[in-house]
Amino acid sequence: MADPKGFMTTPRQEWARRPVEERVRDWDEVYVPGALLPIISKQADRCMDCGVPFCHEACPLGNLIPEWNDLVAREDWRAASDRLHATNNFPEFTGRLCPAPCEAGCVLAINQPAVTIKNVECAIADRAWEEGFVPARPPERLSGKTVAVIGSGPTGLAAAQQLTRAGHTVAVYEKDDRIGGLMRYGIPSFKMERRHLERRLGQMRAEGTRFRTSTSVGRDVDAAELRTRFDAVVLATGATAWRELPVPGRELQGIHQAMRYLPLSNRVGEGDLAVSPLSAAGRHVVIVGGGDTGADCLGTAVREGAASVTQLDIYAQPEAARDEYAEPWPTYPKIYRLSPAHEEAGELRTAPAAHADARVFAASTLRFSGDEGGHVRALELVEVDERRQPVPGTERTIPADMVLLALGFSGPDREDGLVEQLGLVLDQRGTIARDIGFATNVPGVFAAGDAARGQSLIVWAIAEGRAVAAAVDRYLTGSSQLPAPISPGDKPMRV
Repeated sequence: MADPKGFMTTPRQEWARRPVEERVRDWDEVYVPGALLPIISKQADRCMDCGVPFCHEACPLGNLIPEWNDLVAREDWRAASDRLHATNNFPEFTGRLCPAPCEAGCVLAINQPAVTIKNVECAIADRAWEEGFVPARPPERLSGKTVAVIGSGPTGLAAAQQLTRAGHTVAVYEKDDRIGGLMRYGIPSFKMERRHLERRLGQMRAEGTRFRTSTSVGRDVDAAELRTRFDAVVLATGATAWRELPVPGRELQGIHQAMRYLPLSNRVGEGDLAVSPLSAAGRHVVIVGGGDTGADCLGTAVREGAASVTQLDIYAQPEAARDEYAEPWPTYPKIYRLSPAHEEAGELRTAPAAHADARVFAASTLRFSGDEGGHVRALELVEVDERRQPVPGTERTIPADMVLLALGFSGPDREDGLVEQLGLVLDQRGTIARDIGFATNVPGVFAAGDAARGQSLIVWAIAEGRAVAAAVDRYLTGSSQLPAPISPGDKPMRV
């Protein structure tokens, strides 16, 4: 470590956010530009270089966190970039989008605020691009083998980059008109500006990865026929089958799935639309679902000028600190967190009927009611107990002329025909079944990411992409030097 007493002398300091009143008027990232680099070397110096770095275990990528913390503290940015990219293809993505289970596993977090690992990671990635430390790495020779990757989210892109660098000819198929999956159309630009994605895609194109957009495998291209054209196929389609809310009034107009709403808003940012046809402007918006997708809807609705925004979370409000008995260190605890979107909603008082941050905790939707024209106008909710059972006498109604369902996803989309055309076996959860080597029941077809694991974090998605690439490389050549950070059965650390 650069400073053996750094964790005792330097308090935790995070990347400053722009003032709420300023940032809700645009779609730029919420953080103050240029405010991270002046503080980050001292923050990296807080790393203890502990004997058993549990941050490694908390992160499925196995990031070499103490090593690049030390290098940043010494301001050796090139070496820090090399160590960071040794385990992570896209640290500029994870440094912005990951909830940082590594920080929950930081040894310092046992009795002090954790090292700002996520901020250090982001600083390294951004500095690496600025200084030219991440040039394209095309293979020295080609293997003569071809691979089709279906899906261009973080899993598909990580698998494609690894396999391209190993010398295979890789084509990525994406059903949308642009590459990126949820990073393109699901995540608002105030969390990650699209320039970061475009920059990495430019690198991948220079390395030789080929992209096929507006091509839905199963609809536009028969999946079984595609299998005959390639030596191997990687299924990285994600878990896009969203969960429904079967309550009275669900058929009313104005009730939309979050992943119908968010892509349209992002298309405005891409210049495809002047105004979203599902804009929240002037509407009383209720978001059903307390996760990250719900928070993305919240921040988007605030920027679109909603009259009010309320978010319903079926779980009770978490405590501010970790419950050492229920969720001991180094597991990722369920604690009260204030995302930028919740901070904005709270400061702007977007939901007078809710708590200070626009969330109503321990709340379940009973029914929707509408007007004579069949449009939703109100939502009736009820408080629930710790078993998520309704508490009698707690029913109340809140105005809602736009409702967004952010209830998560259950598995891959079955409507495109891909599963049936390939004859894939699904497991009991509805995700694609695979063996310990990521292989499906169809020879030469592999599955990775949310389509097989189920809905998870971006770090798990990238880890799956790197691991499936090693499995495919081994299938094609008999052996592989590519890293495989996880196996299909690996799970996050939990009690």
